[in-house]
Amino acid sequence: MTADEPSDDAADGSTPVRPDGGTTEDAAGADEVALDPWGSSTVSDYRKLFSEFGIEAFDEVLSEVPNPHYLMRRGVIFGHRDYRPVAEAMREGEDAAVLSGFMPTGDPHIGHKLVFDEIIWHQERGADAYGLIADLEAHSARGLSWDEIDEHARNYLLSLLALGFDPEEGELYRQSTNRAVQDLAFELGIEANFSELGSIYGFDGETDVSHMQSVVTQMADILYPQLDGPKPTVIPVGPDQDPHVRLARDLAERMRMFGVTEAYASFEATEDELAVVADAYDAREAYADDPDQPRCVEAAEWLRGEGGARPDVPDEDVALEAVAEKLENAGMEPLRPRTRFVDRRADDEAFEALIEAIDGEKRVFEGHVDAFDVDPAEAAELARSVEVEAGGYGFLAPSSIYHRFMTGLTGGKMSSSVPASHISLLDDPDEGYEKVKSATTGGRETAEKQRELGGKADECPVYELYAYLLAGDDDEFATLVYEECVGGERLCGNCKEQAAELMREFLADHQEKRAEVEELLEAAEIELESPRRG
Repeated sequence: MTADEPSDDAADGSTPVRPDGGTTEDAAGADEVALDPWGSSTVSDYRKLFSEFGIEAFDEVLSEVPNPHYLMRRGVIFGHRDYRPVAEAMREGEDAAVLSGFMPTGDPHIGHKLVFDEIIWHQERGADAYGLIADLEAHSARGLSWDEIDEHARNYLLSLLALGFDPEEGELYRQSTNRAVQDLAFELGIEANFSELGSIYGFDGETDVSHMQSVVTQMADILYPQLDGPKPTVIPVGPDQDPHVRLARDLAERMRMFGVTEAYASFEATEDELAVVADAYDAREAYADDPDQPRCVEAAEWLRGEGGARPDVPDEDVALEAVAEKLENAGMEPLRPRTRFVDRRADDEAFEALIEAIDGEKRVFEGHVDAFDVDPAEAAELARSVEVEAGGYGFLAPSSIYHRFMTGLTGGKMSSSVPASHISLLDDPDEGYEKVKSATTGGRETAEKQRELGGKADECPVYELYAYLLAGDDDEFATLVYEECVGGERLCGNCKEQAAELMREFLADHQEKRAEVEELLEAAEIELESPRRG
């Protein structure tokens, strides 16, 4: 969940201004499947994340976003999980939140600026904004001393403020000094176990306990904006942080007092079994003496093919016989759709409050309530309101948006450990100029071939600088650079010179603003020096 060291292969743009990694050749040693929040995960084909991990294409929600950021418009933000509730809240002026964290292991660089911009953009559109320093993670997972962490944390915070974060309207904090986060992490830890963390992160018997604790702390960070009430919350991250998002969404659900699902009879059914029951109910005309009131035993006979009937389901469907047995045991009970409220963690008082709040016909069982006059959407809001009133969290599953990694200026990975591959936000402007001038390009072998064949902007780290940073909000300029390059009108020398000058101007301006917000940082409610030792 932290912005650490972006590392990825070149992004291939199939259309102007859109760095589309889908057609890029695999980078040497790239791992197309594993996403490691602390490693050097690479993604050679971003589209694989849609099928491998269930990340959705951001294009599908772009039209619902009010005045989208240029990173969204250009496809730099390429994917999301459940972002629609956040977009809707911003459109309607309702409560929403944005949070992301930074592991202070080195200087902030232009890759981190993507996350800074995403937080600030959401804040400017009314979302409650949170920027956190993941110092517990840096200490446990990377072994940094607290003095080193303090120095790097200050630099991250100054850049965030210089780029426009409003500390009076948002919140900055350190994991190590936020007691509410630590208390929430303790509660979340009750719902997580070592086997689960081992499966997600590859932890084993050699993993430090503090490292595991830092994971649960990050889960608390992600849910922290909802401690004062449930609200749509987005976490802007690179795809390597997706394991954290998935676990946080699971834990948010496990912390709920009540679950809401659909059912057709009084017995419990798994998701696969419920699909079979639904099919049986839909086919009631084929077997029920009274289709308006089909009986469970009739559905069981139909599922088993008794009396000559046979459902259109494969014989090897393992859920079929299990469902048939449950239906048979239910006997003459009517098979009837209903909304089910499941008691997960509620005490007796909260469960009674839920029963009282459900209007219309209902059946109360041990551990759940079946309602016949409440649709699932209304039921979810009802369950959440009862839970919050009873002192529960009522968490909404957090959303996420994913941005592409920036290619290193020397090609391959951008890494803080390779100074020539990245531009630090603290670099002297002239040094930034020289790094861009020395950068690898997607140009042809000679100027003649460049004019004849056009440049390969889709494979060019310098073009990425324009698309991700230097063109700012000016889509026309970014498109012009792309079209002149691929059309053979723009040669690499002049292109790099222009980019280098723009980078020098950006760094000079940014560092001037960093100096201006020093007092703002001193006044912010965040401890800049850790009292811890080590």
